[in-house]
Amino acid sequence: MLTMQPILQPTRPNPRGGSVAEGKTMKIGSTIRGYRLQKGLSQGDIEKRTGLLRCYLSRVENGHTVPSLDTLSKIAHALDLPLAQFFAEDSLGRELHTQKLTDDELRFLTQIRRYSTNLNDSDRKLLLAMVKKFAATATR
Repeated sequence: MLTMQPILQPTRPNPRGGSVAEGKTMKIGSTIRGYRLQKGLSQGDIEKRTGLLRCYLSRVENGHTVPSLDTLSKIAHALDLPLAQFFAEDSLGRELHTQKLTDDELRFLTQIRRYSTNLNDSDRKLLLAMVKKFAATATR
């Protein structure tokens, strides 16, 4: 009987064990962290929504462990995202790497975005003028 074998990409050794497909490394942990911070959620918030321990979530986000699809599904549900979003070509993880924002910068911008949605145009312009003034005085 003839059986079909999957076609595998060439692999190279992975310093953490196992192997990684050439040119196709996926950083699921940083993608999860990016979406979590974008939504203004803490690891504790995800812990409450999924039942997964915060220390486990930290290990996933820092790339020390890879979640199963079932666990990834729980995390996606907690973030109100479809599971497929973690594997999309234009995923947030790639977006964040091109922006080179630190976690603190992303958290700050997320908070600004969350609070600014309630502002009218006049208040937004005032806020932007204040930020520009702070930035100008901070460089002196």
